[in-house]
Amino acid sequence: MSISTVPIESKKKISSVAFHTLGCKLNFSESSYISKSLEENDFKIVEFNEYADAYVINTCSVTENADNKFRYFVKQALKINPEAFIAAIGCYAQLKPKELLSVDGVDLVLGAADKFNLLDCLKNIDHSKKNHSCNINEVNFFKESYSLNHRTRAFLKVQDGCDYKCSFCTIPLARGKSRSNTISNVIDNVKKIASQNIKEIVLTGINLGDFGKTSNKTNNSNFLNLIKELDLLDLDMRFRISSIEPNLLSDEIIEFVSTSKKFVHHFHIPLQSGSDTILKLMRRRYDANLYKSRINKINELMPNACIGVDVIVGFPGEDDDKFLESMSFLETLDISYLHVFTYSERDNTHAITLPNIVKSNIRSKRSKLLRILSSRKKVNFYKKHLGTRHNVLFESENKNGFIEGFSSNYLRFRRKWDSNLVGSVVKSKFTEIDSEGFAV
Repeated sequence: MSISTVPIESKKKISSVAFHTLGCKLNFSESSYISKSLEENDFKIVEFNEYADAYVINTCSVTENADNKFRYFVKQALKINPEAFIAAIGCYAQLKPKELLSVDGVDLVLGAADKFNLLDCLKNIDHSKKNHSCNINEVNFFKESYSLNHRTRAFLKVQDGCDYKCSFCTIPLARGKSRSNTISNVIDNVKKIASQNIKEIVLTGINLGDFGKTSNKTNNSNFLNLIKELDLLDLDMRFRISSIEPNLLSDEIIEFVSTSKKFVHHFHIPLQSGSDTILKLMRRRYDANLYKSRINKINELMPNACIGVDVIVGFPGEDDDKFLESMSFLETLDISYLHVFTYSERDNTHAITLPNIVKSNIRSKRSKLLRILSSRKKVNFYKKHLGTRHNVLFESENKNGFIEGFSSNYLRFRRKWDSNLVGSVVKSKFTEIDSEGFAV
């Protein structure tokens, strides 16, 4: 642990705190856990666009222009309260603590180990700028957390960290080695969430399919064991699996989900590239054929399933032929939508040393082409379900006179606002697609 201090002007005692979270669902679950701990200790939690004594920004190392986004939200906070206490936590705070601490107005930067000690830091401010950074190899504990999304859906963290060494990724440097909660603790958290009348839980992790690894290296359980145990619970609840690596999404998992009454038919499976050459440069643990076999297996057993795909464009070595190979592969897959990421250089990764860098304007052009493909895939997926009925979980926010919700297979529904529908699972017929792409 290294701690550096620089004297600053004294700030008043903190009583109200606002959070803003960048990045993945895991970050959201941890922000929720930390804010809840503050609230239980007499801190008032307010929205980020409201006046607060302290503003906490949970950072992301995957987000493009992470530094610029962080600076933007610092400025937004200081516009509301120029004397506010500003804290940065999370992945980017672990990777670039000194850079974040140098931003005007920032008072505290907490890395991977110390972010869960934010409560103590805010209760015991010594009026000094502080940087709590740590050797990421020392982060060998699992901290459970979950977040509630508008009182209808919860994101439950069951796994953290990653042992993979993908050449473009800084996540292992930001979050440490793979480690998990126990099945019994997960079940306890599920019951706590269910007691709040939540109807859906999304299982989240950095490398979710690696569930079972713990800090003492034992592997007495795995992801299939976990979902089988959850499926046995006598709860009015449905479960959704967040992003899972294709090499860890076994046929056994797919087969189990296809017959489960609680796990929905929705998968999000990172591909990154449809070119085996690029996959090798990325140090991914599968090839295009394995990936395609997973997609085919899902569609064979669950023809109604929604399948999302992560893909990166502009990786070093991706010439026109390799990009067209990847795009053609995606066109052949029976999938529902894409999450398209434009490759951006990250310090301390192997990829930054690779030759044949793709120009930024070409990266942008390729990103647009894949987003167009994604829109086409999504429309085709929706059209396939016209005239069918679905169990839709409606959310709590009134969006310009409408209420929105998701079917179990991730069709996005919209109806005229009805407060009686909030938090309810309602059998809904999909009759048409409106001008904004909602099922109505």
